[in-house]
Amino acid sequence: MPEASYDEASRARYRSRASRPGGSGPGGFDNGTRMILAVLLAAFVIVAARLVWLQVVDAPGLSGAAEQHRTNVITLHAKRGTIYDRNGNVLAMSVDCKTIYCNPKEIADPSGVARILAANLGGSASDYSPALTTDSTFSYVERQVDTDVADTIKRQLSDAKLAGVYYLDDTKRVYPYGDVASQVLGVVGTDGDGLTGLEYYYNDALSGTDGQMIVETGLTGTPIAGGTSQVTEAKNGQDLVLSIDIDIQEKAEEVISRAVGDYDADSGSVMVTNPKTGEIYAACSTPLARLSDLANTSSEALTLKPVTASYEPGSMFKILTVAIGVENGLFNSESVYNVPLRILAGDDWVTDDEPRGGAEAMTVRTMLVRSSNVGVSLLSQEVIGGERFAKGVDGFGIGHATGIDYPGESEGIVTGYEDYTGATLGAMAFGQALAVPMVQIVRAFAIVANDGVPTTPHFLISKAGEEVDWPSGDRVVSKATADEVTDMMTSVMTDGTGRRGQVGGYTIAGKTGTGEQASESGGYQAGKYVASLCGFANAGDPEVLVYVGLNGTPHLALSSAAPTFKEIMEAAVTDLGIAPDASATTTSTPN
Repeated sequence: MPEASYDEASRARYRSRASRPGGSGPGGFDNGTRMILAVLLAAFVIVAARLVWLQVVDAPGLSGAAEQHRTNVITLHAKRGTIYDRNGNVLAMSVDCKTIYCNPKEIADPSGVARILAANLGGSASDYSPALTTDSTFSYVERQVDTDVADTIKRQLSDAKLAGVYYLDDTKRVYPYGDVASQVLGVVGTDGDGLTGLEYYYNDALSGTDGQMIVETGLTGTPIAGGTSQVTEAKNGQDLVLSIDIDIQEKAEEVISRAVGDYDADSGSVMVTNPKTGEIYAACSTPLARLSDLANTSSEALTLKPVTASYEPGSMFKILTVAIGVENGLFNSESVYNVPLRILAGDDWVTDDEPRGGAEAMTVRTMLVRSSNVGVSLLSQEVIGGERFAKGVDGFGIGHATGIDYPGESEGIVTGYEDYTGATLGAMAFGQALAVPMVQIVRAFAIVANDGVPTTPHFLISKAGEEVDWPSGDRVVSKATADEVTDMMTSVMTDGTGRRGQVGGYTIAGKTGTGEQASESGGYQAGKYVASLCGFANAGDPEVLVYVGLNGTPHLALSSAAPTFKEIMEAAVTDLGIAPDASATTTSTPN
């Protein structure tokens, strides 16, 4: 009996332990193990999922962040293309320089570094403190520093044992002829992109493609010596050759600047072209731009007014009116009309500046020689008519962009035939009631000079060594019409309002204009004209065309624009080697 009691007690204790979690025996060992395994499996799944997320899903982001933290990307600027004039003279080029930057984390003595920078770069030490003390590992100090200046700074900082300043290779734009042609060429910003002029217009060709250098850096952002780097080379920009003749350009700027002062004008403009090709030898307007002093150069000075600003052309427009009539077979140079003292255009009386005692018989040639507003207004209203006139004006491209390769070209304000009022036709005939950029007048006169065929005014001759083709337009008037109008224009220069613009030994065909300027309060300003002259030489085989305009002058074209034109035309024919015309004459043509 005692043995039986002992065995039963032992079995009872066993059954009690087995019933506990994790115990041995049926229901004990199996349940505990399953729970432990479940916990371990859950932990394994979580760890595995996290590893998958880090190594597969989030790997690119983490890799990029790590790469960004230990690398620095430095832009390698492409060398901007060189710009040449038609004779191979360098007008704009890029030269090597340095851009200075710093790692403020490495600069222990900001004031000492600032003093050395100010001594070499100008300004005061306090000007450089923000860049040297910013909470960053990279900060620009000064861009486009001359190489010799950067070398001096580097040596002085080294001698003073001042660390943290570094140098990048860079380029900057320089202009060998200084401020000459600066309106045409334009301005390049510190980022290397063109901002105005042809630098802006042809920026894609000139700028090329920047490269980059990716360098491995340490914790402070400093490039690691011998560390890995990846370089994508920059692709330099294309070279351009312009039609500009820098000598004619320089003369034009000199003459127009002086003329503005001599004739009390608000501003002045010049354009010199080849009427057969559209190539522009010179173009400028005052105030002239000063690339050497951009801080004091106005936005107005950075544009070409003959392209971007619109004015009433005045009597130069009479050439178009007469050409339209001749082309339509309505009259010729010797057709005679009775010209009264005044004529109505709508409700306004049109008169002439030249005093006359009464009505007078005039040929069409005489109307141009004496620049008769009344005579030409009579032709437009009583002979040509509004529909033919409007069609002819449109054919000459008036009110349409010329396609010149210069930014900001204006189309002007020209009334379409459907909107003509009673005054439009009679006033527009002599260059009022419309406003256009003078490049449109230059193109229209070039049509007459080029036997009736239009060309596109342009600056670019070749790009990257390849000649650029500029298209001609459809014929506007016949060669016979162009020849007859040209003949009348030569009379204007020998006997009429353009005679003070005549150049000895050359046959010049031209026409003056003395356009009134509209007032902001309505009507026209008293004693304020756009005095102009546009003409070409030699008339029989034109190789050069000159436009001169003086805006806001109290002087008529005969006494202001004409002598200014003469000085520029003399320089142009000499520089271009245009021979005098053996048939040139200074004898008067009968009226």
